[in-house]
Amino acid sequence: MTVEKLTIRRRGIYLLPNLFTTGALFSGFYAITSAMNAHYDISVVAIFVAMILDGLDGRVARLTNTQSEFGAQYDSLSDMVSFAVAPALVMYLWAFSSLGKVGLFAAFVHTAGGALRLARFNTQLTSADKRYFQGLPSPAAAAILAGFIWLCLEHGWDIEALKYVAIILTITTGLLMVSNFRYSSFKEIDLKGKVPFFVAIAVMLAIAFVMAQPQTMLFLLFLGYAISGPLVTFIMRRRKKLQSRKG
Repeated sequence: MTVEKLTIRRRGIYLLPNLFTTGALFSGFYAITSAMNAHYDISVVAIFVAMILDGLDGRVARLTNTQSEFGAQYDSLSDMVSFAVAPALVMYLWAFSSLGKVGLFAAFVHTAGGALRLARFNTQLTSADKRYFQGLPSPAAAAILAGFIWLCLEHGWDIEALKYVAIILTITTGLLMVSNFRYSSFKEIDLKGKVPFFVAIAVMLAIAFVMAQPQTMLFLLFLGYAISGPLVTFIMRRRKKLQSRKG
């Protein structure tokens, strides 16, 4: 009688990157609960904190060589809560609750756009061009809505006068997430390489501008990024047409 040795594969998850993902998930959850208590200023800050943590988890995983399929799926679920559900619900509670079905529709368009954007991103991980995102990334879409709310709260603007602007903004971010517009991923930037001294000064000044007026600057930065997608796509298509004519 022979005794066969069974090799038991260790099962588990990497703790470090998933801690950042859990932090991003909690921030999105906290944004929703804060909005339910009418603390909208806390809600928008929580969404931006979720963005920071979401940006760190992937980088930490690559630096520590702890990437996993579990981590990728967990990150998508966290993004769904923090950047699709949370900003839509915060916007609905802040501006759309008096609009009935119209407000509900606008909030759902953003939520559904975020869900479809994440699902498409997951299916194109191996085939997509790493230099570009197809459709507006969900964190950027969430930042536009959170930035708009933060800007209005900071300046004391009456939401009754701006609620239709908020509706257009919310629906537009949802549609941009499922669009075919190409957005730069900035992955070609080499953060480890050396740069000229004036680049370091420019980065320092940019951070100073953002810190001086975070409400205005963050909203404008992400709004500009959202507009860059259609512009970049139009320029690339025009170049291809010119090259085909020359050929």
